[in-house]
Amino acid sequence: MADIKVYGAPWCPDCKRAKRFLAEQRVTYDWVDIDQDVQGMQHVEELQKGGRTIPTIVFGDGSVLIEPTNEALARKLGLDLEAKRGYYDLIIAGGGPAGLAAAIYAAREGIDALVVERSGLGGQAGVTERIDNYLGFPDGVNGGELAERFIAQARRYEVELLSAVSVDAVMPDDAEADDVCFRLGNNQEVAAHAALITTGSSYRRLGIPGEDDLIGIGVHFCATCDGPFYRGADELMVIGGGNSALEEGMFLTRFAERVRVVQRAPSLTASRLLQDKVLNDPRFLVHLNTEIVSFNGRGKLEGVTVCDRATGEEQTFHPRAVFVFIGLDPNTAFLHGAVDLDQYGFVDDKGGFRTSMPGVFAAGDVRRGSTKQLGSAVGDGIAALIAIREYLQQHHQLAAHMED
Repeated sequence: MADIKVYGAPWCPDCKRAKRFLAEQRVTYDWVDIDQDVQGMQHVEELQKGGRTIPTIVFGDGSVLIEPTNEALARKLGLDLEAKRGYYDLIIAGGGPAGLAAAIYAAREGIDALVVERSGLGGQAGVTERIDNYLGFPDGVNGGELAERFIAQARRYEVELLSAVSVDAVMPDDAEADDVCFRLGNNQEVAAHAALITTGSSYRRLGIPGEDDLIGIGVHFCATCDGPFYRGADELMVIGGGNSALEEGMFLTRFAERVRVVQRAPSLTASRLLQDKVLNDPRFLVHLNTEIVSFNGRGKLEGVTVCDRATGEEQTFHPRAVFVFIGLDPNTAFLHGAVDLDQYGFVDDKGGFRTSMPGVFAAGDVRRGSTKQLGSAVGDGIAALIAIREYLQQHHQLAAHMED
């Protein structure tokens, strides 16, 4: 949808939620801070006959949503929120590269599949500014563009796709003991002969003072989503020294005069190519063996206190915003008690992408031992689908034998 304007304020939790939702769906919009824009405030009051409830979201067709839920936003955007049927050959939890690759191959094999994604289809790849190491794109490709290609291909094969719908639980199906049942966040239950978990992982938090209070108003976990709001900044900070941290740091140089990188370890852990780019770029300031102590400020980020781990010396920097990239936690909360997880929460692979629950498979970043790379996630999804195809063939043959 074109010409969407979001009227809100940095301190507003529902504004942050709405912005995040639109970013996850890769929907472009204009942000109007009514605390800074007098005309914006007046327009909100006109729309609400004197009211000032935010977020107020104005669409290109003239319609307005005031403090909408994610479900209301999803319906306005035309997203499918309910499965068309109650039963499928395969249900895929997770609509990132692994899940979409599996769905495309399932469709080609004549396997009836449903994909359920809790946020935006395309996964983390879809909110990555630039992907330089995916086969077939020698000049790199925008992550959102690549995700849209994945989605378009799945739709060409008429794969049923749900986005902005969570999976709340996975369990054996009461009607068919060998089948799998999913309870969805919309209270719908769907079942299938097999299931594939490709829910990926989420960025890890620091767990330090000030973090929770300042998330979305100075502390962020997605440079692509939030970096453009800091255009013209003197300084932005990136926390972490891996590939994601340095890649996002390079993206942030579009908006800030300098980017300060803070890494707790005594050395960067990103690929040598990325390290060379950052260390040879005068716009970067790199601090190694340095720990974040606290985020400071009320209502906005005012400072970041760090500690030199060798000397114990503390100092405070004053970036406009901080972007945290210190690792990933698996999105497996809904699987606790259903399938075996390792000590970090990743799905324990029992071999051949199988989990401890019959008929349930796992692929991509959510699986223990995965490499957390886009290319391997796609390969995982395809290999898992081949294993699922064999499982379904055995399952159907057994069912047919029992009927005879």
